[in-house]
Amino acid sequence: MLKFSHQEHIKSYYSDTRNIHFTLPPLEHRQSADVCVVGAGFFGLSTALELAEQGKKVIVLEGARVGFGASGRNGGQAINGFEEDISDYIDAVGFETANKLWQMSLEALDIIDERITKYGIQCDWKKGYATLALNHRRFDDLVTIEQSCREYFGYQSMELWDKAKLEKTLGSQIYQGALFDPNSGHLHPLNYCLGLAKACLDLGVEIYEHSPVMDLRIGKSKVKVKTDKSSVLAKNVVLATNAYVRALPKTLHHGIARKILPVESFIIATEPLSDEVANSLISNRMSVCDNNYFLDYYRLSADNRLLFGSDSSPELNMKTVMRCNMLHVFPQLEDVKIEYGWGGPIDMTLNSNPHFGRIAPNIYFAQGYSGHGVALTGLAGRIVAEAILGNDERLRVFEKLKVPTVHGGKLLQKAALFIGTNYYRFLDKYR
Repeated sequence: MLKFSHQEHIKSYYSDTRNIHFTLPPLEHRQSADVCVVGAGFFGLSTALELAEQGKKVIVLEGARVGFGASGRNGGQAINGFEEDISDYIDAVGFETANKLWQMSLEALDIIDERITKYGIQCDWKKGYATLALNHRRFDDLVTIEQSCREYFGYQSMELWDKAKLEKTLGSQIYQGALFDPNSGHLHPLNYCLGLAKACLDLGVEIYEHSPVMDLRIGKSKVKVKTDKSSVLAKNVVLATNAYVRALPKTLHHGIARKILPVESFIIATEPLSDEVANSLISNRMSVCDNNYFLDYYRLSADNRLLFGSDSSPELNMKTVMRCNMLHVFPQLEDVKIEYGWGGPIDMTLNSNPHFGRIAPNIYFAQGYSGHGVALTGLAGRIVAEAILGNDERLRVFEKLKVPTVHGGKLLQKAALFIGTNYYRFLDKYR
């Protein structure tokens, strides 16, 4: 039933370059806790860390390995804001709430800085991020974003670069310009995730790997969380399964699985490049993403590999597809070897709004990061921890966001994803 449970990390550049190695035992004896967190990715570990810092007893249950899912496989880009233009949030929820959301998105970046410094997490954190436009109309979109953030929210940090200025930093000629943010950045996601886990363990959090959750029994004041071998009795439960929420029995997730649509994302990593070649590609070592619907994102690793990814539907040979996409951007890499290729699902919502909330007074969740999970998961962990500790003011801000339901079973959803994929590819071509 739980297809990912009891599995090891998939082979990737990240898994081969992790700097923390531990194997944690499965849950085999009944336990009790203030909070039981289901899932040991960014969000689950962030929630556990926030609560442990406040003296709460926390147990984390992971069906596979710490960082097994998107937290250990993603592009590593930590970005301000949300997937949709912040002006869309003003239209949807009003200026006051939109301003709160924007400021919290900046806090999400600060959280990364804080945790790396406080807990000495070695994850190659590098500041600098640019959104690139492939034509003049899409560059106009970047102009609007910069203007909105500056005029509405007083965010003065972002810079608009024209084609000439961009080409002084980026070794590609296919873009018309960029929007650069010096406060966003990129990191080695698996090492960051493992660093969060170590910080949790050092604070007394108990993390059990290979412990898939099979059932929740909701009582008057506590919830019994049953695994395949034992159980945890907790006052509060946090579901931190994200794209893998459908792996849980339907009775556990109370329909929140129908609010997200897992979308496959794929990444390749080149062989290590010389300093000269690496600097000719991205001289300031920023991370990069275009503003297509089906976008390309890429960055240089600490050891000078180009990591290049795209959001797409599964193909027979995604490594070949990604290489073609990479060569479209950097044709000068024709003779460079591709040494890694991997993929996995990320959790999108139909309107790209993050989906945070409660399915019961003492059962919390956060999902639907829609490509912004590296930063927003840390914020989600802090907000959910605040709610568990008695202050749900910020959680209620996110609960105001409307998130459409994905209707139909798996076959209908796959058909909808196929149609949607081709529709957005059409828009990318003619937008």
